[in-house]
Amino acid sequence: MRIVQIIDSLEAGGAERMAVNYANALSKKIEFSGLIVSRKEGLLFNQIAKNVSYLFLKKKKTIDFQAVSRLRKYLKNNKVDVIHAHSSSFFIAVLVKLTLPKIKIIWHDHYGISQDLSSRKNLGLKLGSLSFTGIISVNSALKDWAKSYLWCSNLVYFPNFVVDSSVSAEKQSLHGFAGKRIVCVANLRPQKNHELLIDVANSIKDKFPDWTFHLFGKDFEDSYSDKLKKKIDDLKLQKTVFFYGTTDNVGSALEQCQIAVLPSLSEGLPLAILEYGIFKLPVVATNVGEISKIITSEKEGLIVESDNLNEFVAALEKLIVDQKMRDEVAVALHNNVQLNFSETTIIKEYLLWLKSLTTFAI
Repeated sequence: MRIVQIIDSLEAGGAERMAVNYANALSKKIEFSGLIVSRKEGLLFNQIAKNVSYLFLKKKKTIDFQAVSRLRKYLKNNKVDVIHAHSSSFFIAVLVKLTLPKIKIIWHDHYGISQDLSSRKNLGLKLGSLSFTGIISVNSALKDWAKSYLWCSNLVYFPNFVVDSSVSAEKQSLHGFAGKRIVCVANLRPQKNHELLIDVANSIKDKFPDWTFHLFGKDFEDSYSDKLKKKIDDLKLQKTVFFYGTTDNVGSALEQCQIAVLPSLSEGLPLAILEYGIFKLPVVATNVGEISKIITSEKEGLIVESDNLNEFVAALEKLIVDQKMRDEVAVALHNNVQLNFSETTIIKEYLLWLKSLTTFAI
């Protein structure tokens, strides 16, 4: 089987990282694995495995015939069977299929605002779904939405997966005191609700002044980012909450932290929680998306209601004061992630599903 992943960029987002994860994992399992980036390269370029074929399309506009032509040539030259299109990259996949009708498109839905899908409308995607051989959803709500809204009958839910990342020899430099650090990995978007986390930090600092918060994720330098920074200034949290932006070595930061958090208002199945598990960190997270399918009980982490300051603070204080609990929770989450959200488990199911849709041998 010869499969390529298509993604719009290589910025450090969830969909982008899954495109790289799939390309890298498949390169060890199938005849040909490729990764195509349509619009913008980025930090994740350094994580592409050496045996993955790579193409940057340099797409400049919505309908870019030169980019479509480059894509068509690449697909023909490499005898590609399946395009695995992530998020909005389905559009260029559909355009190229008009000239290569035998090629199959799998669309991967990573939509992160899955708390209320009733207002999610996309006519282009609906029409494009007529060309899809199958659809992968990252949570069950998205699968139900695809069943009711799109014109493709081959639907499957596959959770995201993580790989055991090797930590760079270059150590990430962190502020604060060793042994008293709390980390959050989430791009600075409103649905990630960093505002709640800042309020939590403000509540925690008087009782536990040595504990600090370390926030990793892309800063879009927009009004939301400005609002967060102003809030930190107003609450005088400059020595409690630290922003680091994006990094290709977040594993080094996770190794230096004792607790991990995710305060989101909405999620799909967040890679951040899976990474926390891989690095054996105890977690406090909000009860949104598929988080409760990763943290299935209090033995594996603490889940609180979305945007509830008092619950979040209480859960975090539990972990701060009880190292034994932290250690037990971290190990249980690690074991669950390794068992149910590993590369080996998901790729095996993925290839079996593809085989059921196609005539290709694996």
